[in-house]
Amino acid sequence: MSSAIVRAVRGAITVPADTSDAIREGTVELLEAILERNELDHDDLISIIFTMTHDLVSDFPAVAARSIGLANVPLLCSQEIPVAGSMPRCVRVLIHCNVPADRQIRHVYLREARQLRLDLPE
Repeated sequence: MSSAIVRAVRGAITVPADTSDAIREGTVELLEAILERNELDHDDLISIIFTMTHDLVSDFPAVAARSIGLANVPLLCSQEIPVAGSMPRCVRVLIHCNVPADRQIRHVYLREARQLRLDLPE
């Protein structure tokens, strides 16, 4: 059995509209995919940082995280830098977690955000 180390997992998802429901549903979809693909339990999580593009202002992604039981994980929301021509309506996440040293990390990019990391396997 290998010892645990701190790693970071990245991910992103686009949402169809700037609504509370769209932001919450997209955030939950993204978090659940990251947790599943990386075999993470809630107890493995250290902290989560969310960013959203400037065109998303209807809710906090942290609200969605708390709705799936992540209330004890430190959560931070911020606005992405508004670079001209960047992907619109995008929620990004950086999760710090404890994992076995030999575990492969799988970053997750969903919907149109898949275009941000074409180098990663699906």
